[in-house]
Amino acid sequence: MDPRPQTATPRIRSDVAHNARVWNYWLGGKDNYPVDRAVGDRVTGMYPSIGEVARADRAFLGRAVRHLAGDAGVDQFLDIGTGLPTGNNTHEIAQHTAPHARIVYVDNDPIVLAHARALLTSSLEGATEYIDADAHRPEQILRAAQPTLDLGRPVAVMMLGILNFVLDTDEARSIVRTLMAAVPSGSHLVLTHPTLELGGEGNEAAMRFWNENATPPITARSRAEFASFLDGLELLEPGIVSCSRWRTNPREPEVAQFGAVARKP
Repeated sequence: MDPRPQTATPRIRSDVAHNARVWNYWLGGKDNYPVDRAVGDRVTGMYPSIGEVARADRAFLGRAVRHLAGDAGVDQFLDIGTGLPTGNNTHEIAQHTAPHARIVYVDNDPIVLAHARALLTSSLEGATEYIDADAHRPEQILRAAQPTLDLGRPVAVMMLGILNFVLDTDEARSIVRTLMAAVPSGSHLVLTHPTLELGGEGNEAAMRFWNENATPPITARSRAEFASFLDGLELLEPGIVSCSRWRTNPREPEVAQFGAVARKP
């Protein structure tokens, strides 16, 4: 029996802005609707550095995956809430370094799933799978990932800009704990998350506007809250920093997005 969730495909809403499509717009993509561009422009007007945040988050993904697939020797990746495919996706970066790498993407947005299944292809030696599952249901994710990933071997669990859509911090911690409890020593957790503690003029007002005009709702968190997601793990240098400064030029301008990579001992 196929353990992957079999759910009816929900209707793609083109009348309400959605995070994955607006993020795609900020990254210069074309997989978005007029309502997404309108909301994206309004947010940019309030929070001019949001485009820099999107690009810094994407660049952080590249640096983290290159390190994990290279120096850390990780060849399995569980990318939760990946969003719409763009250039330099997780599997492309990982399989460039480790052609045998296996990647599972997770999302539950129908437009993301449709694009991913059409565009994401694996190297011959490795594997790439895309599953329809909800980040709020980590047990479902783990069951669906098992045909592709060997959860008895180290896995990089990637949650870039996803826990900010889990509004209850205790629930967000529980999700992380469940995922990391299911993978062995040597696994890694890769996180980014918006914050109000690293500046970003207009950030708070833009979040309020987003929550009134787009979906899903979002929250920022403090450094202490972000650090709590990493409890019990070993932080890799340089620790918790603006994602734009993780293993790059320390003089790189900060963006209001924490980034960190941690290893399960």
